[in-house]
Amino acid sequence: MLQYILRRCLISIPTLIIISIVSFILIQLPPGDFVDAYISERLIVDGSINDVDALRASIQAELGISDSMIVNYFNWISGFPKGDFGYSFQHQKPVSDLIWGKLGLTFLITFVTLVFTLITAFITGIISAMKPYTLFDYIVSFFGFLGLAVPNFLLALLLMYLSLDWFGTPFSGLFSPEYLNAPWSMDKLWDALSHIWIPVIVVGTAGTASQIRIMRATMMDELHKPYVDTARSKGLPTYKVILKYPVRHAVTPLASTIGWQLPELVSGSAIVAIVLSLPTTGPYLLQALQGQDMYLAGTFLMMLAVLTIIGTLLSDIILALLDPRIRLS
Repeated sequence: MLQYILRRCLISIPTLIIISIVSFILIQLPPGDFVDAYISERLIVDGSINDVDALRASIQAELGISDSMIVNYFNWISGFPKGDFGYSFQHQKPVSDLIWGKLGLTFLITFVTLVFTLITAFITGIISAMKPYTLFDYIVSFFGFLGLAVPNFLLALLLMYLSLDWFGTPFSGLFSPEYLNAPWSMDKLWDALSHIWIPVIVVGTAGTASQIRIMRATMMDELHKPYVDTARSKGLPTYKVILKYPVRHAVTPLASTIGWQLPELVSGSAIVAIVLSLPTTGPYLLQALQGQDMYLAGTFLMMLAVLTIIGTLLSDIILALLDPRIRLS
């Protein structure tokens, strides 16, 4: 098992290198750069600039982006081992000063959402498969299709309205006003957890709905196989028959989706974060891409790639634990 994990970790190293190169090239592909966007804003504000070319050259030299794409890439990637991710042109700060606080809150929301999605899909999918075509199954199917059909941002607006209408307080942000700029403490953590339920429901609804359908379909397929009838004929209790055999096989599709669920939860929550005023990486990533802030955008894309690698590794480990044929192949 240890060799299997080490082999997967070694494979991820060249994968991350290739992803970093492709991400940096993609950021550079749109016409213009941050300097052009900055000069356009200056032209709108000031009305005119005497020498645009001289201003562009001076800003590029000041920001250190007058070199070629290859030089800029190696300057950026060489700082990763030291925790230096470059300089954000938009925010006039090092990227490392901007991302860590946002990443912590993003990982908190992502982790809670992932746990909520998997547990809800696991339990609901089993019950729905064991009692097909009943009232419970129809209710679950209805809310499942509703969760897939309703956009996340629309659900966020609906919950914000209900929060204002029912409780008299509009939901905005992840903290109460008194904890917004306060240092981290148990009270602030509890305050964040008390506000986190709306983002978790909004972000996790579509994923939960699809995972319930997958779990239900796989579980129903396993329940009708001969080995289940054989286990029942030997007098095993129902819970042992269900948990030891069909569930172990039916949970495999859920485990295999962790690799793409983690980055999808982070990147897919950008619009939700803007609507709910959440201090996560989504709005920063959107601003960085719009402003062609290459080091900030590249770092966020690399974080998504790392999440994908971690999620895939977790999926591989869980699948290997469930099925010995995978780790012995």
